[in-house]
Amino acid sequence: MMLTPRVLEQALEILGELLAERGSPYGLAVIGGGGLALLGLIDRATRDIDVVARVEGAGYISAEPLPPVLKEAVEQTALLLDLDRSWLNGAPTDLLRFGLPQGFRERALVRRYSALTLQLASRYDQIHFKLFAAVDQGAKSKHFADLKRLQPSTEELLAAARWCLIQAGGIEGDLRAALSALGVPGDVEL
Repeated sequence: MMLTPRVLEQALEILGELLAERGSPYGLAVIGGGGLALLGLIDRATRDIDVVARVEGAGYISAEPLPPVLKEAVEQTALLLDLDRSWLNGAPTDLLRFGLPQGFRERALVRRYSALTLQLASRYDQIHFKLFAAVDQGAKSKHFADLKRLQPSTEELLAAARWCLIQAGGIEGDLRAALSALGVPGDVEL
């Protein structure tokens, strides 16, 4: 089942209540299409909510594996709403290895659902993540379409490109091609 913004909100409310019943609050940092939909930056449905990290105090830790209590509550929410069991997952948590974009936490938009607190990646940070995914999956991907919907400036794209180069080596050619398709001149310094 595809998740519309309304279904996403409903699922998060249920998940937050289930966590509250268990006395287990969680903070999660969210990126991707689910985060964009929750912020109203895109209007398409999505398959899931991508958790890049769990929030621990003033820092971030890996979202994989999800802690048992959280995983159980996610699966219970899935059963209640007839969703895929992995409607909330930590698949992109590898992005923590070399660091989130500088200032991510300060720009994140906070949403609370009872015992669940989400830090939603800002538009600026989503440009970073969507460019990285678009380079990986190509100009015909949903990530590239999402990136175009965000209407990034050349400066935002160059900042995102520099972050992408930190995340993965050997992508400069594909990165330049993606930037060119987005209207950034090919001779710019990365």
